[in-house]
Amino acid sequence: MNAAPTVYDVAERSGVSIATVSRVYRNPDSVRAATRERVLAAARELGYVPSGNARGLASRSTGVLGLCFPDYADPDTADIEDDDAAMLYSDQIIRGMERAARRHGYALLIAASLEGGPESLVAKVAGRVDGFAVLARTVPTEELEVISRRQPVVMLAGPRADPSLDHLDHVEVANEDGQYELTRHLLHDHGLRRLAYVGVDDTSPDVEARFRGFRRACAEAGVDTGTEPALRMPMMTQAEGARAADLLCDTDSDTDSDTDTDGERLEAFVFANDQMAVGALQALERRGVRVPDDVVVTGFDGIPLSRLVRPSLTTVRQPMVRLGEQAAELLIGRLRGQSGDEPVSLVLPVSVARRESCGCAGKGTGTFGAV
Repeated sequence: MNAAPTVYDVAERSGVSIATVSRVYRNPDSVRAATRERVLAAARELGYVPSGNARGLASRSTGVLGLCFPDYADPDTADIEDDDAAMLYSDQIIRGMERAARRHGYALLIAASLEGGPESLVAKVAGRVDGFAVLARTVPTEELEVISRRQPVVMLAGPRADPSLDHLDHVEVANEDGQYELTRHLLHDHGLRRLAYVGVDDTSPDVEARFRGFRRACAEAGVDTGTEPALRMPMMTQAEGARAADLLCDTDSDTDSDTDTDGERLEAFVFANDQMAVGALQALERRGVRVPDDVVVTGFDGIPLSRLVRPSLTTVRQPMVRLGEQAAELLIGRLRGQSGDEPVSLVLPVSVARRESCGCAGKGTGTFGAV
């Protein structure tokens, strides 16, 4: 392997001082945009990743793994006193990755990719770690290509839509199969026919896979769903789930008044994640709509809160902790030379939890998807 490029190389390539290169990574707003882009372009061309400390420069080992993910914070969980109940999707992944890293003597450095400059944040994290896990679509492809030249990178969740990333290890869950089985349960075991799927504006590959599973189950049952979800919400939060429930209920009311019949009322609200579904349960309770007697509500993820709300939420449980553990194990295997030359691609199975919100309290679970 060629010697790693240094800050001196970047400065020479971009025609600026070493101090300017340093400021681009430490305080990017202090550097003019044109200069900043010139420095970052030179760094990408060279494959330069800034190091966090002198020990890392000398040994290329920090004993730290990195994780970068979008900011999934939901303000509606801020007042929940039960820490376990408040844990969301990303929290569970962090727990799993930290657990596995600690078993092997590694620490974990975490960064939520916030709006306004993920490029410098990613570079800072990558320069301080030995291996890097990143949730799909969090980091630009060109950034991942630069990072993966110097250290192992694992993609988490979502399909590897960009062929240029096929050389990276990848872990995802059986999103489509899980949503298919849950929808099939509603159609065949409960005899429902009028289902509304609630997705998100952002074309999340995981959510789109879930919608494909929903459509596949409906098509097999002869139920027309159209090519788009009933609603796409701006964010996958409890507040947006509540708003979606209100919109669907109001649409039902408009239909009733136009047709003078309640025969076409929606029978199930199928949400793309648990946070939205929990918000919907709260909105429906405020409106006096009974779940599951008047309408069924389902989610996806299996966050702890899903089993604690009332009625408890029927959902697809994905192995979020295991997702984090597998990411750490893959990185450590690469670092220790225990993996082969070919990229590893894992699809973790999911399970359907049948609970009160579909009328199946205590009916058990089924597992779907292949490892």
